[in-house]
Amino acid sequence: MKIASLMAATFAALLGATTIAAAESLPDLGGRTIVAVTENAYTPLNFADPKTGEGIGWEYDAFNEIALRLNAKVDWQISSWDTMIQAVRDGQFDVGMDGITITDERATQIDFSEPYMTSQQFLLVRANETQFTDASSFAANADLLVGAQPGTTNFYVAVYDMLDGDEANPRIKLFETFGASVQALKVGDVDTVLMDSTSAQGYMGANPGAFKIVGDALGTEDFGFIFTPGSDLVAPINAALKSMREDGTLEKLNQKWFYEYKANQ
Repeated sequence: MKIASLMAATFAALLGATTIAAAESLPDLGGRTIVAVTENAYTPLNFADPKTGEGIGWEYDAFNEIALRLNAKVDWQISSWDTMIQAVRDGQFDVGMDGITITDERATQIDFSEPYMTSQQFLLVRANETQFTDASSFAANADLLVGAQPGTTNFYVAVYDMLDGDEANPRIKLFETFGASVQALKVGDVDTVLMDSTSAQGYMGANPGAFKIVGDALGTEDFGFIFTPGSDLVAPINAALKSMREDGTLEKLNQKWFYEYKANQ
């Protein structure tokens, strides 16, 4: 058996053992189908397997495990980031995920789960970058560009924590997907992309020698699943998350996707 296959089998066995124990004390959703939506473009949280095109990643694994523990099924759907929050708010999907930062403003539109991950914002740059070493030296050079998606935490950090607070600043180049901004960085169309540390580790692992992180963390953020306001899924999913945190499953997922996963295996 190949090493990667053996690791996957061992991981599945460990998850299976903890799932059986955890499910005994968790709510039972009676086989209910949960319609879940993601962007499928945020490595390593959710993205298309480069070999098969299948949706994979930390959030896929975590939510499939949640459904297993709650005796539910998942109907996976894909949506662009710019319509996802509104679509979940309107009830088109039961739950959404895309490394979504928990904020007070967003909490007025949708309900959040408890945080499933805490991360910090860093500057991802090309591995050979020498023009700047942190956010201050980036801001001081008017020729440098940052890539971002409109309406994301990364966009607002770039505007207000790195630059001058002008959301129309021409130094911010907008992209429809997170993956497109990273590709623009890779080919030199922009000079940095702001990224949470967990996702940065995923991109560096999937592209050996292409990227590095510079400077100190610009801020800390909590990620949560989002729900239609008043959803009866919030409490059971929080209970499943709690069990996964306590039995080490979330940490196993971190190890799998942020350290062990290699796109070319």
